[in-house]
Order: sequence, then C-alpha cells, then structure tokens
Amino acid sequence: MKNVANATNYLNIDTKELFRIYSENKNDKEIRNILIERHLYLVNLLAKKYINKGVEFEDIYQVASLALIYAIDRYNIDKGYEFSSFASPTIVGEIKKYFRDKVWTLRVPRRVQELNKKISEAKLILEQKNKKHPKVKDIAEYLDCSEEEILEAMEASYGYQPISLDSSSNEDSEDKDVTLMDKVGHEEKSFKNIEQQDFIENFIKQLNELEVKIFKDRFFLDKTQSVIAKELEISQMTVSRLEKKIVEKLKKEYEKNI
Repeated sequence: MKNVANATNYLNIDTKELFRIYSENKNDKEIRNILIERHLYLVNLLAKKYINKGVEFEDIYQVASLALIYAIDRYNIDKGYEFSSFASPTIVGEIKKYFRDKVWTLRVPRRVQELNKKISEAKLILEQKNKKHPKVKDIAEYLDCSEEEILEAMEASYGYQPISLDSSSNEDSEDKDVTLMDKVGHEEKSFKNIEQQDFIENFIKQLNELEVKIFKDRFFLDKTQSVIAKELEISQMTVSRLEKKIVEKLKKEYEKNI
C-alpha cells in the first residue's frame, strides 16, 4: 500500500521536479517508470520518422525506447537544458546505429553481418548492465570472440545505407517539402549546450600529436579513416583503434564533468 501511495504522489509532481528527485535517487524505479511514460511520445515521434525504411516499426520503437531509458538515467537537470533537447540526439543516434546493422549497401560476408548484429545487441546489454559504453575487449569477452574479429565486424559496419536526414518526410501530404532534418535536426545545437568549448580544448591538451590529428580530422574536418591512414602512412585498422581509444578517453573525461 505504501508503494502505491508513493506512486500516486509522484504522479502529481511536475516533470522537472521529478527529474530532480530522481537525480538524488537513481534506484527509484517508480520515478523512472513515470518519467518513461511521460516521454514515450518522444519515442513515438522520432521512431515514426523511420517508417517504411526497410525495418519493422516495432523494432525501431524498441530501440528508441531503450535509448529513452539511457537518456533519463544520464540526464542532469542542473545543466539547464530541456530533457527533450538532450534525449532527441540520443534516440536518433541509437536508431541510426540500428539501421547501420540492419541495412547494408556493400557485399559483406554473412558471418560478419551476423557478428555485427550480435555486437549491436551486446552493446545494448552491456551498456544497460554496466551503465557505460562497453570497450572492444568487453564485447569480445561477452561474445567469446577475439578482439580482431570484433574490430573487423565494426569496420565492416561502414557498409550500410543510412537514412538521410535530407530525405523528404512523408508523414503527411501537406509537408512534402519538409525533411527529417527540419523536424529532428537539433543534435548539433544540443551538443553545444552539453559540450562546452573549454571542455574540448582541455581534452585536446591530454592527447599526443598523433591523437590530436586523428581527433581533429575525424570530428572537425570529416575526413574518412582511409584518407587519414594514407596521410599518416599507417593502416586504416590502426586509425580505427586510435579513434576508439580517443573516444573512450573523451567519454571518461566527460563523465568526470557530469
């Protein structure tokens, strides 16, 4: 009866205050469930943008729902930005990752495609279990594979067909000229609110000369791994490993500042 009473009381609290209470007690599943229910509209809205793209809507909705849970657990109300602005890039990012594993444009060996699917599922499970992004060795141990096999499958995942945000949204006939970017595309603005310029500058100071070049080329100049590899006269696999190492450092540094 006490739990029922608490749940009823929570229902009467506005969302911002509920997030504040949840930030002080992350183990309260009742509050999290209420927050999930209040924001399922966001899952439905973003998932619908990817209807008729070759994947069942139920699968997209499930991926988006898991992303919503991740966003709720990571959201910091003291940062000052709206939850929808924080959650939207997370949800869209997970949907795009799912499409990466589902839709392929290049001829990739079946074993690699199957392993890539297992990797995607393992990432979701390990991230939900450990509350952090899994490393290659963690995924390898979970799937009982070598790290080389995991890296090979991850590299092959670039042979997919992404859903372009410049494509027309066919949700309703009167908005034929409206693109998905017009309705969803606020990721860059949101991340500017989260990742401050001084944070990036301080992070770069922790990298060596090679890591700085790869970081800037990949995330600021949009160069491909193969182009960077040719410029540095190293293998693309080496660039891939260094990039993953840089991303792990960035995540750890970011977690310290949350």
